[in-house]
Amino acid sequence: MEYLNFGGRCDQAALGHELAKMHLAEPAVEEAKQGNFGFPVDNTIGATPQPNGWMDNWVDFFRERRLLHQLRLANDAQLTKMGTKLADNLEDLFEGITVKPSILHGDLWSGNLTAVDGHPSVFDPATYYGHHEAEFGMSWCASFGNKFYEAYHELIPKEPGFERRKKLYLLYHYLNHYNLFGGGYYSQCTSLLSDLTGESSAGGVSSRFYDM
Repeated sequence: MEYLNFGGRCDQAALGHELAKMHLAEPAVEEAKQGNFGFPVDNTIGATPQPNGWMDNWVDFFRERRLLHQLRLANDAQLTKMGTKLADNLEDLFEGITVKPSILHGDLWSGNLTAVDGHPSVFDPATYYGHHEAEFGMSWCASFGNKFYEAYHELIPKEPGFERRKKLYLLYHYLNHYNLFGGGYYSQCTSLLSDLTGESSAGGVSSRFYDM
């Protein structure tokens, strides 16, 4: 195993530039080279199982392997109702764009990035091949600054609908945090689902099912 001399904070512009280069890199796995999304093995996002079986359509992959997977784990009536409505109309968020497989870190927050000998380094991934925009699903606790986004989007410009899809990718990680840590994340989940579906939540009150 390679030893890395962690130390110091990442230069934001350098991090954005290097992350974009990683997302633009030719896939190393044959399935991804052929346009499929997933990874050779399942892994975890935090302590939550993350299924990565290959699928040839990003919307189908995200619907089944990410959104519906987290909703099934949550086992909550209100989240399921709103999330199913979102899943049924997921294609609308991707109208007019083409999604190609990019290698993703998958869990990119401030605790998983540092500098090594002055260069940006990311570690402890939840890796898979997916839409490059999904990388920003943990941006709410990654402290990315303007210089980061400017450098990133210099290489990979924003596409139409970027801000709306960002809410979708935030939702995946908020649902995961709800499943890991409980009700403190429930209101964020219902708020994002309301924004994405136009359906109001039931007062933000959890209706999580319990086994009898």
